[in-house]
Amino acid sequence: MLTMVVGSGYLGGRIGARMTALGGRAVLCSRRRPATRSPAGTEWRELDVRDPRSCANAVRSVGPDAVVVVHGPSDITWCERHAEETMAVHGTGAANLAAAAAGLPILLVSTDNVFAGSRHSYGESDEVAPANAYGRAKLAGERTLLETGTALVLRVSLVYGWDPDGHRPNYFTTCVRGLRDGRPVDAPVDHWNTPVLVDDVAAWSGALLRAGRTGVLHLGGPDRLSRHEWAGRIAKGLGLGDGPLRAVSKAGTAYACRPDNACLHSERAGSLPELDGLRPVDVDEGTRRLATAALPAAPRSLEDRQ
Repeated sequence: MLTMVVGSGYLGGRIGARMTALGGRAVLCSRRRPATRSPAGTEWRELDVRDPRSCANAVRSVGPDAVVVVHGPSDITWCERHAEETMAVHGTGAANLAAAAAGLPILLVSTDNVFAGSRHSYGESDEVAPANAYGRAKLAGERTLLETGTALVLRVSLVYGWDPDGHRPNYFTTCVRGLRDGRPVDAPVDHWNTPVLVDDVAAWSGALLRAGRTGVLHLGGPDRLSRHEWAGRIAKGLGLGDGPLRAVSKAGTAYACRPDNACLHSERAGSLPELDGLRPVDVDEGTRRLATAALPAAPRSLEDRQ
């Protein structure tokens, strides 16, 4: 399978790497060349999703068997201040990609921000009511791609991993840096998530693409945690002190425009045979897997405590 991955950031790169590990090829496409080296086995092509000709040219040049859509912007606070540009990239961009793909299988990685956040957790059958400009733009993209009949929308909860070189490091990376260096880390006590390891998102994406699934599917991790609780688990798992953590309310912080409950569960995943053996790991196991990269001394200290 030759997969065209629209988006060359941390998650796009991991999905591309997963597709090559499964024996296929992947071409990462974005407006700018990735800041870091593309994963082994992948290529890069320039693409601006806002331009229908750019989309058509990219699909024609790559000649993919399937398309994964995981491009930005995904900085929710930035999107709130730039709602029109966000809609142009995610909403109009989806329409341009749908026209260019012309019936090819498409997987859109979407977001928990399509929900209001008033419920404890959200399944596929729950009513959407976007919490912010990012959620509205992603929902517009979802609807456009689902109309093709060949698309799968994979809504994911807060994705994490070790990403020190990324344009906007994820919360795990931010926490580890602050804990390690003794710098303050704002950790909201009233913002709930079901964090999911980036490798689990990539594994599900690869399996679902190969199975040809369509419709809507949710992927969240098994833990429902406030950011403050999660940050404390990271500190404990890496053997770091939690002194830098500041228990705060999300109001007045960069998390203010996010839904209170950014939590997902799936009503559908258990019936899909291609997901057997791909159960998302909890945050403690995720921390253990990332320890070597995030903090080279951590594995030895973890072993000593066992």
